[in-house]
Amino acid sequence: MKKITASFITLGLLIGMSINTEVKAQTLDGRQIIEKVYNRPTPKNQTSTLTMTLINKSGETRVRSIKQNTKDFGDVEKNIMFFITPADVKNTSFMNWTYDDDSKSDDQWIYLPALKKTKRISSESKSDYFMGSDFTYDDLGDRKLDDDTHKLLGEETLDGKDCYIVESVSKDKDYMYSRTVTWVVKDHFMEIKKEFYDEDGEKLKIQQIKKYGDFDGIYIKILEEMVNVQDNHSTTLFFENINTSINLPEDLFTERMMMRGI
Repeated sequence: MKKITASFITLGLLIGMSINTEVKAQTLDGRQIIEKVYNRPTPKNQTSTLTMTLINKSGETRVRSIKQNTKDFGDVEKNIMFFITPADVKNTSFMNWTYDDDSKSDDQWIYLPALKKTKRISSESKSDYFMGSDFTYDDLGDRKLDDDTHKLLGEETLDGKDCYIVESVSKDKDYMYSRTVTWVVKDHFMEIKKEFYDEDGEKLKIQQIKKYGDFDGIYIKILEEMVNVQDNHSTTLFFENINTSINLPEDLFTERMMMRGI
């Protein structure tokens, strides 16, 4: 009887060791986590109104209202936004095309009413800040998965959500950020926090998704904040009237529409 009991104990230990080994083998590495972030489901079409609030180190605020439209064409995702208020930025528009093809960088354009022409954003200008905000043009686009090397630093509970912490370092030594560190929710691979470090390795900015919602199984940000900790300046983005049931026309995402406005 003792031999039978001992055999069951031994078998149980072996099964436990096998399960632990299998669990460890299934642990995601940094690249796999960021790949899942990039492949997270997004709406085929989306419209929203957006309030952008800029706060300087003296606490003074500037508020801008924006209409935003996004459409997934399969091989490219196109986004266009139109500034509605205040008067000094009214009718300014910005457009971004993100390609699935890893060999193609984002295409970006901005239309400034004072110049009455559309300007294409060059690769050299991607580090410029967008409309006085704390977001660069590069921040508004999407990086390719293998533009960076990704390392899993650990795990942490942030705002009650279990997260992976992943460090990403650009393969381009001249890139504006020396590294970024991202907190990714384990359940659905939403990025809820990202730290940006400058070329000297000093912390430059902190981006946080303060609130997001579940729209038929697709997680969409509702309140986002970017804080420049070196300049003590911040930008908040509040998304309202989110609609994912609309079918946007293809010809909305053109330079002609940028100049025409809404």
